[in-house]
Amino acid sequence: MSYKPVKMKKRNPDPGPGRSGDSPSLTGAEDVVARAIQGLGIMHATACMHCGFCADTCHIYLAEPKLENIPAQKFSEITRYIRRRHTLSGRLFSRFVKNGELTQDVLRKISDAVYGRCTACGRCTLQCPVGIDLREIIRIGRKMCAAVRQVPEGLQRTVDNQIQTGNQMAIPREEILSTLDWLAEDLKMEMKDPSIEIPIDQPGKDFLYLINPREIKFFPLSLLSAAGVFHAAGASWTLSSRWFDVTNYGFYAGDTPAATELTRRVIEEAVSLNVKEIILSECGHGYRSFRWEGPHWIGQEYPVSIRSVIELLDEFIRAGRIRVDPTMNPERTTLHDPCNLVRLGGIVDPQRRILRRTVGDFVEMTPNRENNFCCGGGGGMLSMSEFGDVRVASGKIKADQIRATGAKIVATPCHNCADQLIELSKKYKLGVEIQAVVELVYNALIR
Repeated sequence: MSYKPVKMKKRNPDPGPGRSGDSPSLTGAEDVVARAIQGLGIMHATACMHCGFCADTCHIYLAEPKLENIPAQKFSEITRYIRRRHTLSGRLFSRFVKNGELTQDVLRKISDAVYGRCTACGRCTLQCPVGIDLREIIRIGRKMCAAVRQVPEGLQRTVDNQIQTGNQMAIPREEILSTLDWLAEDLKMEMKDPSIEIPIDQPGKDFLYLINPREIKFFPLSLLSAAGVFHAAGASWTLSSRWFDVTNYGFYAGDTPAATELTRRVIEEAVSLNVKEIILSECGHGYRSFRWEGPHWIGQEYPVSIRSVIELLDEFIRAGRIRVDPTMNPERTTLHDPCNLVRLGGIVDPQRRILRRTVGDFVEMTPNRENNFCCGGGGGMLSMSEFGDVRVASGKIKADQIRATGAKIVATPCHNCADQLIELSKKYKLGVEIQAVVELVYNALIR
């Protein structure tokens, strides 16, 4: 199929939240609501029975059982405005509806609810007895806030980094190339193969591999492991030195223009390099953004296929392209299911097949799969320091899940989840090691 490059409008170079004394117009937020109602339908905004069933599904509420932490209450911060302006009864009896006007104070409350008290994990939506898409209403709230510069400062700064530099950590190209050089040298020694390279900007390969910038800065073992597995499998692949970031903080912020731009850059890089496929490293929201949201943002089908590296690793093992020995990972290992990858992305079984083949003692948490609890680090929480206490407290339920398994290693196919789990292990004295799935595969390689 032919691919038509997407032309993006110039982004408004406004100073961002908290950086200007000006009060932005509320028109943008009102437009977001109007478009959302057309797409989602008024039913999702008005059908809540306030039964409270969603409360026990929410890790934030369970950590701090307050009214404002109940999903339906967060939902109401957004929908009371929708009911007032977009339902017949609301328009007829608007004078009797309290707090139904959209003001700066209301938007600040919405911002606190949708960013500070919710990771948009979707567990409440899964359990809602009338099928309300609470998660989508939360996304509408984030889009409203993004339209009027009410995004928390740390999250907005991360979005700005991605737009301005191409990656969320503003890593310069020279640092990327330097890191890849020494990783390649280490890999040659570890695998005793001087022919190994970590290819970059090489056209005509089978796939372009996107990574989390944290693999360059803080977790190079994940990238080294992936390169080692790809080499063992005889894979044809490359990295990009320009657009390599698998994350999309525009998605977290509710900033659709930014999310679209970040997606467009990667797709056009894949076309420029003439690859057949994009492989996404272990990132929950990165998978969700590129695989499911991206085609809607850019308004057309992708010219290349997209898969998670988890699916690729599963394929390598099942096809016999790599051989693995589970005795190389003898410690009891459990699995944390990232919300965006599993509950909202559909990648459920490949990681389990991988772990059963590569670790000697694999145990599940309870609950697991689509019903697993969020670790507390999703939704951009890790970039918003003002909500740090809420984030760590909300992770206690995950800490209790891990402790109950008796595991010494927690595997998780998501770097944001890994960061949160590392912090939870320290806070709640779990004494566990957090590893990416690809690291366990690399450990188990029969070389």
